[in-house]
Amino acid sequence: MYAKRWMAATLAGAMALTLTACGGNADGTSTAESGNSGDDVKKISVILKTSSAEYWQYIQAGAKAYDAEHDDVEVSIKGPTSETAFEEQMAMVETDISTADFDAYVIAPLQPDTVKTMIAGETRPVVALDSNIADAPEVKTFVGTGNEAAAKQGMEAAVEAAKAAGWTEIKAIEICGVQGEPTNEARKAGFKAGIEENGGDFLDDEVQYADATADRAVNCMEAIMQMHPEGVAIICANNDDMAIAAARTAASNPAYENTIFLGFDGVKSACESILNGELDMAAAQDPYNMAYQAVDAAVRLIDGETLPEFIDSGSAVVTKDNAQERLDTLNGYLS
Repeated sequence: MYAKRWMAATLAGAMALTLTACGGNADGTSTAESGNSGDDVKKISVILKTSSAEYWQYIQAGAKAYDAEHDDVEVSIKGPTSETAFEEQMAMVETDISTADFDAYVIAPLQPDTVKTMIAGETRPVVALDSNIADAPEVKTFVGTGNEAAAKQGMEAAVEAAKAAGWTEIKAIEICGVQGEPTNEARKAGFKAGIEENGGDFLDDEVQYADATADRAVNCMEAIMQMHPEGVAIICANNDDMAIAAARTAASNPAYENTIFLGFDGVKSACESILNGELDMAAAQDPYNMAYQAVDAAVRLIDGETLPEFIDSGSAVVTKDNAQERLDTLNGYLS
């Protein structure tokens, strides 16, 4: 199943190789130049949660690939410096919504409620990417991962791995991202369901919030080890950077030698960490395909099509058995 799921994405990744000439601007924005001009060109604004993280580089590659493949599409891509740069993203949304240059918008909201207010009354199609903008009639479809389902799938695999590693008391502590952020909460719900439906315990009262950063995840992991000197069966994290940081922090602690460290995203660094024996597994999204489908959805909406409320871009679990295959695919996206 894994090979089939990623085979199509690998073929699509080759298209991204034609885009290495696409430039970036000093303000952190980038434009995928299709070389087209004229009123028949569909111009689409893509606003990301950040333009710096590895995961979002795959998102950019997918959007650029769609642009390269379609002569009648021009995609403008931008994103703030971090996933907590809320005002930066708000300014980008405000600027692009207020211009007549675009025919549709693809937005990955940092603060969905704020974005919902900003796009109120917009008549041009809006596609939500990665995180939904709930109850906004302007949003015609949401393209992303079923975050709760993917996290549950990953946790189920982690529970089996923990049992195989000799744990008889299966408990999990999560290192979270930004508290209250919808994607973060969906993943937490999935992790919780995945362990509790398989006989384990999710320690709600001990969830650690690290604002999606590796540095803070180190502090969180140190706190966990102080609270649980006996070890914990599973440490799960809202993204791969935090999971890797936690695994490295606990590497010298014998009580955590058999702990299963579970990440989320399945980015290149996670695959390398799994192959190196640091991270155990990751619930993997398909960000390249997510962005490709989101731009395609925007084009179809411009053309007058009606789309489903949610388009699932797919997920998988990366383990040592398939990490190299996944890594090869990701390297192709960024070549």
